Amino acid sequence: MAIAVFASGNGSNFQALVESSRRENWPLPISLLICDRPGAKVLDRARACEVEAICVNPKAFPDKKAYEESVLAHLRQRKIEWIVLAGYMRLIGPTLLQAFPKRIVNIHPSLLPAFPGLNAIEKAFSYPVKVSGVTVHYVDEGIDTGPILAQQPVAIEEGDTLESFERKIHLAEHQLYPRVIQALIDGGKKS
Repeated sequence: MAIAVFASGNGSNFQALVESSRRENWPLPISLLICDRPGAKVLDRARACEVEAICVNPKAFPDKKAYEESVLAHLRQRKIEWIVLAGYMRLIGPTLLQAFPKRIVNIHPSLLPAFPGLNAIEKAFSYPVKVSGVTVHYVDEGIDTGPILAQQPVAIEEGDTLESFERKIHLAEHQLYPRVIQALIDGGKKS
């Protein structure tokens, strides 16, 4: 049994999860990266971390169901028990939701239900709010609507730029996400 991380881009959350899992000796290893974008930096990070990486390009399939069935075959072959989304820019469909009920987790860069969907950091900074943050939640059929597992506030302080606020959000993600995932696989405790 193991964990698969799904990612589409840079992969800083992927790397933070892998490093934490090894440092804390999680009972389930992160043994697989699923990426949907050829050439994404996260693929380089997986190689550097010696985690198997598979790029499954959705454009190679006639529809979402066929794409997810291909991904599901890889997951079953490798005995994956949990799916952890880390900057995965696709909505999870019924094929994976039914195969992994309450076993797919996501991190979102806002205090949900505020600012769901894309560009949440920019939306919070521009709104403006004084506090935003990060949310770890189960994935359901909606956009960032699944049950919340944990949240961590991040203040937007006077003098913050979008770039400095984004760095603070990513730091909070790298701290909170590994703790929540470890608690889940250690027995479902909330962090």
